[in-house]
Amino acid sequence: MLDKVKKLTSAISTRTNRLLGRDNDSSESSLWVKLLLSLVGLYFVVGIVLGVIWSFEPDQFDVSEQALIEVEQDKSRVVTGVTTTSALIYVVDTMLHKSGGYLTNDISFPGIWLDNIPSWEYGVLIQVRDLTKALREAFSRSQSQSLENSHLASAESRFNFDNNSWLLPQTEDEYREGLGYLRSYQSSLGDRSSSSTQFYARADNLRYWLSTVETRLGNLSQRLSASVGQKRLNTDLAGELDASQATQTPDELVIKTPWLRIDNVFYEARGSTWALIHFLKAIEVDFAKVLDKKNARISLKQIIRELEATQSTVYSPMILNGDGLGMLANHSLVMASYISRANAGIIDLRELLSQG
Repeated sequence: MLDKVKKLTSAISTRTNRLLGRDNDSSESSLWVKLLLSLVGLYFVVGIVLGVIWSFEPDQFDVSEQALIEVEQDKSRVVTGVTTTSALIYVVDTMLHKSGGYLTNDISFPGIWLDNIPSWEYGVLIQVRDLTKALREAFSRSQSQSLENSHLASAESRFNFDNNSWLLPQTEDEYREGLGYLRSYQSSLGDRSSSSTQFYARADNLRYWLSTVETRLGNLSQRLSASVGQKRLNTDLAGELDASQATQTPDELVIKTPWLRIDNVFYEARGSTWALIHFLKAIEVDFAKVLDKKNARISLKQIIRELEATQSTVYSPMILNGDGLGMLANHSLVMASYISRANAGIIDLRELLSQG
């Protein structure tokens, strides 16, 4: 009888220890699950906060002050072209090193979830590419048969690299190399002992670049206006009786920006006009004599003023796409209005510069 009691007691004790062991394992597992969920939650909270911070657009800067910084406060080195080149350098530098850095090619959270700032970066990049091309093809050359500047040729090729490459090589690495070449060009510009590197502030050179700006602004204006959808008559061949095209197109076209692309087009326009504001302010400095001779400075100032209106704070948490005269606002149409007026000013300015 005593042996049976001992066996029963031992069995109960063993069972109890097993149950307690399982409870301990279960408690430990539950603790690890809670810790993991807490870390994931913290990761997302930090990511959301960073995403909000990274979505703020950079402020405008003083192009003349930045030119002095680039030449280490040596005013004697601020020759014709230095202000424009410095503005280009700082715009690229800001695109790469703003809060959050360059986000277009991010593959991690929260950068991969952001689309407004990458669209802004693309708008900036388009203007950077256009001005670098104008520097290489026009501003730095005295005539069509003259040699191109090697620094500018290398810079242009770097800035035309894929804007969404994240590995071997990274987009940022290519653009930083482009920055280096621009700084080399600017350094040579300010070297009075050498005349091999030049910047020619002539009316025809300025008209060349402005023609590209005119095309870019016209494209942005059309895409922004298409946020509500429009029926347009096909005017592709208007004005020339014998004109022809590769394939036939309808006499009436329906143009509409997809709903999911509206905010992207809006922020691309914000980025493009942000960069253009600084380039035009720099042009005002380097082409001062040309503008004054043509009595065109006031026209340029008005264009800049129209573009500055595009940088007003957006208080709405999202880009609204109301009908043109509907109850809700349409931010794209407001942006298109400013850009269209600036584009009209560019056309008038080019006309002024073409006059003798």
